[in-house]
Amino acid sequence: MTVASDYDCLLLDLDGTVWEGGRPIPGAVEGVLATKLPLFYITNNASKAPSVVAQQLSGIGLATQPSQVFTSAQAAIEMAAENIPAGSKLLILGTPSFQQLALEAGFQVVHSADDQPVAVLQGHNPETGWAQLSEASMAIHAGAQYYASNLDSTLPQERGLAVGNGSMVAAVVNATGVTPESAGKPKSMMFHSAAARAGAQRPLAVGDRLDTDIAGAVAAGMDAFQVLTGVSGHYAVLNAPVTQRATYLAETMLDLLQPADSLAPSAQGGFVAELAADGVLHVRGGNAQSTPMQALRTAVAEVWARGTQEGLVSEVRPDGEHARRVLEAWW
Repeated sequence: MTVASDYDCLLLDLDGTVWEGGRPIPGAVEGVLATKLPLFYITNNASKAPSVVAQQLSGIGLATQPSQVFTSAQAAIEMAAENIPAGSKLLILGTPSFQQLALEAGFQVVHSADDQPVAVLQGHNPETGWAQLSEASMAIHAGAQYYASNLDSTLPQERGLAVGNGSMVAAVVNATGVTPESAGKPKSMMFHSAAARAGAQRPLAVGDRLDTDIAGAVAAGMDAFQVLTGVSGHYAVLNAPVTQRATYLAETMLDLLQPADSLAPSAQGGFVAELAADGVLHVRGGNAQSTPMQALRTAVAEVWARGTQEGLVSEVRPDGEHARRVLEAWW
């Protein structure tokens, strides 16, 4: 049995998992289509309307309806609706699609602190600058509630990691001393809402980032499938706290077609890992066919069994030709 055969839906992250800046990540499209499972997309990127995201996904070979997409902008509007009366004024730092979602939910959208908004909602928009951040700061100083679609510090792009919404939020926090309530991942609400929208009873959450995708799935009580195609790499996974530990560790989404046992942390590929009291992890063994991922799963099984906190490993020392070869690929 494959990993995917144990579930009734895939809850897929986008940036760093399915694509980078709209360019499909190798193996992603082929992997998810081969599972033949229903697909639902949950993204912390609040800059695009669900209809636009669906159109872009369809363009790379993943036929998608807007109802299969749930963005952090939608989650932020839902959060605001739970706390603010309908018809209230909102100052939204975000794209026109974010503002449109607020209008459709029955709110008024204003653009100045002088309009006395009840709340400020902030989502990723490449056009946000000093003027918009200052309006948000003044509104919050005047008593407006503060919500963020998400707090991702970076945003994976084809050229590398760009500034994310969390980094822009940090400017407002620094100016006001007010930390926003965040609606997006890793909040479990986004995962539960997505599963309900998809009609899934046993979904598998798929993502690349420890502190959002994996942490959110763990918080929601869902199994998590982590790919190493985006933000979080081998060493970050190795040192992850218990709240950010995935059920399966995969190189790409083609691994959705592999047996579940082969992707769970365990001794594999002939490797042996031993964590010393001083935090040094010794990895030895392996053979000519052993892979970096087998070494990682072996190492993770040893480290995660030793404790729940992060940063248990201070150094990784390979012992032998094959251990040195695969650990070089972790960088």
